[in-house]
Amino acid sequence: MNINISMKKINLVLVLMFFAATVMVSCRDKRDPGRVYMPDMAYSRAYEAYAPNNLKQDGINYINYPVDGTIRRGDLFAYTLPNDSNGFKMAAEVKDPLPALDSNQLLEAQRLFNINCAICHGPNMDAQGPLATSGKVGGIANLKLDQYVKEPVGQMFHVVTYGKNNMGSYASQLDRKQRWMVIQYIKSEQVKSSANKSTTPAANDSSSAVKK
Repeated sequence: MNINISMKKINLVLVLMFFAATVMVSCRDKRDPGRVYMPDMAYSRAYEAYAPNNLKQDGINYINYPVDGTIRRGDLFAYTLPNDSNGFKMAAEVKDPLPALDSNQLLEAQRLFNINCAICHGPNMDAQGPLATSGKVGGIANLKLDQYVKEPVGQMFHVVTYGKNNMGSYASQLDRKQRWMVIQYIKSEQVKSSANKSTTPAANDSSSAVKK
């Protein structure tokens, strides 16, 4: 008799424990599958929108840094010259990796120039931007001067990438392709300016003899 009562108590306890376990499991987040036997098969190594990415906690040894020596798809090769006087000298040999921009691309390059550069250099590249004319920033380069017209594109890219003198780096505002686009636009405008100077008719000589 006592044995039967003890068995009933044990069974009751087991039923209550099973019920409590069922309630606890059912109250969990429905999106959480619990323990996963093979996490590599259940979770993607790639980032997914609106999905948690606790890959290491899920048992996946995933390193989300790019492999050394690789670049993202469609990106230009990294610029590796040092930010010093020697790097600036070597930059003279760096060539523009982009093909010649078409008219639409030049318009985009002009837009990028006006947003990032014209505030100092001016929309006409003559160092007459708002910061220059206000006197708040000095030593702004007039990109129409002969020394900048003749400056190699690689050195211009070096300056835009690292900054020089009062000019800061624009590497965070413009990616490598955009920096080269802006430089192509500057060079195209410099060519136009030089052509206009060469075709401007000479003024009349005021010292010429006057007919009597």
